[in-house]
Amino acid sequence: MEWLIGVLLCLGGLFVLVASLGVLRLPDLFTRMHAATKAGTVGLGLLLLAVAFAIPDITVISRVIGTMLFIFLTAPVAAHLLGKAMKQSGYKMWQKKE
Repeated sequence: MEWLIGVLLCLGGLFVLVASLGVLRLPDLFTRMHAATKAGTVGLGLLLLAVAFAIPDITVISRVIGTMLFIFLTAPVAAHLLGKAMKQSGYKMWQKKE
């Protein structure tokens, strides 16, 4: 069980690290939102899953499930609405210059 928890913690940390690097390095709002939403959500889900395996108590597991559902439902919707608002306000997408 300790190996599984360790693997989940390492993978979750890696995904969160990739998400933060994506937010720092990507060129415009739309690609940054994609990195933060996808990798950040998966990373947080893996970290919460590790907590659920490390502390197998019904109160902890129910809170982990509730938090995961909340994050999985709200993060993509918030990113979509933010992207839609930015597009309607005239924000130009990044174009690679050759």
